[in-house]
Amino acid sequence: MHLSTHNWMRAEPLETTLARISKLGYESIEISGEPTQYETKATRKALKDYNIRCWGSVTLTLADRNLAAKNPAQRAATVDYMKSVITMVSELDGEIITLVPATVGKIVPDSSPEQEWQWLIEGVKECYEHGKKKGVRIAIEPLNRFETYILNRADQALALAEAVGPDCGVCLDAFHLNIEDADMYESIRKAGKRLYDFHVADNNRMAPGQGALDWKKIVKTLKDTGYDGALTVEFVAPVDRTPATQYPNAVEKNPVNISPEQLKFIQDHGSSLLSEEFYSMLVRKSAETILPLIK
Repeated sequence: MHLSTHNWMRAEPLETTLARISKLGYESIEISGEPTQYETKATRKALKDYNIRCWGSVTLTLADRNLAAKNPAQRAATVDYMKSVITMVSELDGEIITLVPATVGKIVPDSSPEQEWQWLIEGVKECYEHGKKKGVRIAIEPLNRFETYILNRADQALALAEAVGPDCGVCLDAFHLNIEDADMYESIRKAGKRLYDFHVADNNRMAPGQGALDWKKIVKTLKDTGYDGALTVEFVAPVDRTPATQYPNAVEKNPVNISPEQLKFIQDHGSSLLSEEFYSMLVRKSAETILPLIK
């Protein structure tokens, strides 16, 4: 196992992220799933310069992106978007794509469970076939009920992966497991060889070690199942705007170049634009908690 991180949680140049994580023991990155933001040649050079490899990417399933949409054109556009993320990962020599199939923040269905399930299978299968051509594995990620009405638990993601194909996998996230799964350790064990990726944030979605989760037990369970992929940091720090805050400098006060859609995505996760000081502390705390357990 090795330590990785996402970079969608803060709007900053990729080089800023790479410079930070390269000093803290991170080996790879899951690049934000917006291929138009990354020119392949320049991104490959930046990764090489900081000795960080691309582990993969996560689909930013926001706005109209939704494989369970009733509108066929919307589903087709979502597949095209997800294929573009797969292609980006392939061009960066990455291994996996974490696929969130339905719009994050959408909690009202478009159709019947049976119909939506079929749409999900069809859409993920297209992505899966593209991934096989590009040498990129697909890992379906379930989210908690407050972020999506569909695919909340590990067993649901496994059922979809099994319906898609023999080499389709899942990505589990400790934060979501803690909310939705009766026994997160058993869910990890059941995922078995289909577990392709594992995201880490504490029960309060702060950095690992800043909440109540038993990281020693989580990592041991992963080792016992034979998991040998990344533990990818994905904290989404809640912002405390009250006098009780422990981090008065958490919110970024300077103008930030970020699209309205991406800003909404961060805000829909209960966070905000974070200051570099606060964000760097979270990245460091994550490394300090996880690295001693996986070595």
